[in-house]
Amino acid sequence: MSREKIEIKTKDGVCPATVFRPDDNKTYPAVIFFMDGLGIRPAILDMAERLAKYGYVVLMPDTFYRYGKYDPLVPKDVFASGDVMKAIGHLFSTTNNEKAGRDTEAFISYLDTRKDILGKKIGTTGYCMGGGMALTAAGLYPDRIAAAASFHGGKIADATSPTSPHLLAPKMKGFIYVAGAVNDNSYPPEMAVLMEKALTDAKVAHKCEIYEGALHGWTQTDFPIYNKDAAERHWTELTALYARALN
Repeated sequence: MSREKIEIKTKDGVCPATVFRPDDNKTYPAVIFFMDGLGIRPAILDMAERLAKYGYVVLMPDTFYRYGKYDPLVPKDVFASGDVMKAIGHLFSTTNNEKAGRDTEAFISYLDTRKDILGKKIGTTGYCMGGGMALTAAGLYPDRIAAAASFHGGKIADATSPTSPHLLAPKMKGFIYVAGAVNDNSYPPEMAVLMEKALTDAKVAHKCEIYEGALHGWTQTDFPIYNKDAAERHWTELTALYARALN
């Protein structure tokens, strides 16, 4: 597999990113991978590489770029601290759905310059905070985002937030997949109901479900609550989604 470090100029600065693709001369559909709240680190880079192995050019931007350079976080240390938001707050506060949505214009423009991309349809996927970003991209760039997935996304259907992704449902044209966790304070049952209603009312093709037995962050191999069975299910759903919408 090929890993290429690049920089993308956005309206707010320069965003470091990594591009993953099969190590050959073929063209593949493009995917934007939005990281979780613990930032760029080996485990999440490995996830993007695995996705590329299924036959995609995967762009993973560092959405914490506005903060500047930072040392990779070690999840076990973050969780052991007893206050996750205190440990990541200095990074987390530098981005949000609105900023990521603005950045996505630059990400798409970058992908359009590459000669190894197949077609114009793009997929997005996101984890935790990245889930909202992946869905936001689908609402802001509906003519390009043909499939968007959110896994244990937080606050993705927040009636109190003007930047909640569910508000963009009427603009979405791609297939939307949302997978939530059990007993997740960042995506409680009332939010799941609101998300389902927003997509249904907007007549957006979608699938929303809760993974029984899975806790918030279940896809991340470096999290203590990593759930292998649920994580593999996530890969099955994600690759099936892209196979239908992008290939």
